[in-house]
Amino acid sequence: MSEAHATETGIILTETAAREITTIIEQQELDTDKVRLRLGVKGGGCSGFSYVLDLTEKEKETDEVFEQHGIKIVCDPKSLLYLNGTTVDFRDEIMGRGFVFNNPNATSSCGCGSSFTA
Repeated sequence: MSEAHATETGIILTETAAREITTIIEQQELDTDKVRLRLGVKGGGCSGFSYVLDLTEKEKETDEVFEQHGIKIVCDPKSLLYLNGTTVDFRDEIMGRGFVFNNPNATSSCGCGSSFTA
């Protein structure tokens, strides 16, 4: 009998967010085969940690790699501890437009939605 292991959820990218990222890649005339969406966290922000969202062509050996809706996502292992299971969405509303993080690991988040406490 084999033991049951918890499966790693990773990072979830909505179709809306993927479309926006594809638009940004096209507008910046980046190489779609090389570009990656880097997600991470860093200390700081209103609540203790800030989200990092960047387009890069660099992928480190230690990065976890996910692919959703044609977008390659990279995340360093330390950040993944805080981001595992996080859904990244994109909203375009009257009050503003931008990427939105739904992080099940956050115990609280700030009003602007760009930082959190874990």
